[in-house]
Amino acid sequence: MDYVTQCTIGFIGAGNMAKAICEALVRKGVRYSQIYVSGPHEEKLHLWKQKGANISTENGKVVEEAEVIFLAVKPHILAAAVANIYDTITIPNKASNKLFVSILAGVKLDALEKILSRLEGSRVIRVMPNTPMMLGEGCAVYCPGQQATDFDILLVKTILELSGICQLVPESMIDAVGALAGCGPAFIYLIIEAMSDGGVKMGVPRQMATSFAAQTVLGAAKMVLETKKHTGVLKDEVCSPGGTTIAGIHALEAGGVRAAIMNAIEAATKKSEELGHKK
Repeated sequence: MDYVTQCTIGFIGAGNMAKAICEALVRKGVRYSQIYVSGPHEEKLHLWKQKGANISTENGKVVEEAEVIFLAVKPHILAAAVANIYDTITIPNKASNKLFVSILAGVKLDALEKILSRLEGSRVIRVMPNTPMMLGEGCAVYCPGQQATDFDILLVKTILELSGICQLVPESMIDAVGALAGCGPAFIYLIIEAMSDGGVKMGVPRQMATSFAAQTVLGAAKMVLETKKHTGVLKDEVCSPGGTTIAGIHALEAGGVRAAIMNAIEAATKKSEELGHKK
C-alpha cells in the first residue's frame, strides 16, 4: 500500500476506464502529480491537466516517467499506440524495466509481450476491471505474463484491492469475466432503468422510481454477498404463495429475462475475443 501511494503511475489512453482507475487511486492517497497521461488529442486531456495530472501527446513520455503504465486504449489502436511509444522515447534507459498493465479486451498476453519486446525488461499483467472501481466497488480479475515478478503481481493486486474485489484467474477466463463484470454494470443500468420505467408507468414519480430501483439493486446485491445464500433461496424468501412477487417473477420468466441476460454475457465474451484478433 505504501509503495502504491508513492510510485508514479501512467495511462496510455485517457478514456472512462482510465479515469475510473485513476479516481480509485486518488481516493486512496495517490496524488494527481504522480499521474502521467497520454492521448493523441491534447484537448481531450484538459480535465486531467486541470486536476493536476501530467499530460502529453507522446506515449514515450509516459513510459519514461511512470513506473507502472496502464495500457488503456482500444484494442484496434494498440499497434499505433505502441509505435508512438517507440517513436517518442528520448531517453531509452528511462523506458526500461517497466510494468505494463493491459486493460485491453481480447488482446492476449503473448501478443502484448511481443509488441512491447523492444522495451528492455518490460513485463505485462493483463487486467479486466470495471467502472465502479471509482467508487470503491470495483470487480476485477488479473493474469500475469511470463516475465512478471511476484512483486509486480502483488502491486497490481494491491491497486485493484484499493477499489473493490479482485481475483487471479487463468487467461482463458479473462474474456468471460470481462463480459460479466466489465460489461455487467451497463446491463444492470438497463435493468434499473427498466424498473424505474415500470414504477413511472404505475404512478411513481421518476426521481423516486429511479432512486428506489437503484437502492433495491444495491440492497439485493449486499444480501447475496453478505448472507452467502444461493440466489434461488433469496428469491424464494421474497416469493409468498399466491403473492405479488411470484406474479412478477412469472412475467419475467415469460419475457425470457434469464435467457436474455445469459445471451448478453455470451455476446460480450465473443465480441471481446473478436476484438483481440482485429488488427
